[in-house]
Amino acid sequence: MDFKNNIPIYLQVINDIKHRISVGELKLGEKLPSTRELAVRYQINPNTAVRVYSDMEGEGLCFTKRGLGTFVTEDEEKYLSVKREMADEYVGDFIDNMKGLGINTDEMIELIKCHEK
Repeated sequence: MDFKNNIPIYLQVINDIKHRISVGELKLGEKLPSTRELAVRYQINPNTAVRVYSDMEGEGLCFTKRGLGTFVTEDEEKYLSVKREMADEYVGDFIDNMKGLGINTDEMIELIKCHEK
């Protein structure tokens, strides 16, 4: 993963995991890698990996079973909320980029319709 300099690494990792949950790559209740494995996978400091899971647990995105590991939430409403959050972020980025190009809302809608086909 290529990290951006202007966003903390742990937030970028969390967003990547949220994306993987929202597209179904990670299923509800699925076991997540250990913090050590997460650190290796993302090439991050092990303390950063601990922070990733700690923050995700605080958001209700995962839970820890003592001695068994960390798992994706089993709460379907939380899953839908993550998916909606990711969609809102993508749409916001799209709109900002289009406005930066001087494209108005009607033109955006036309572009979307043309690309749907």
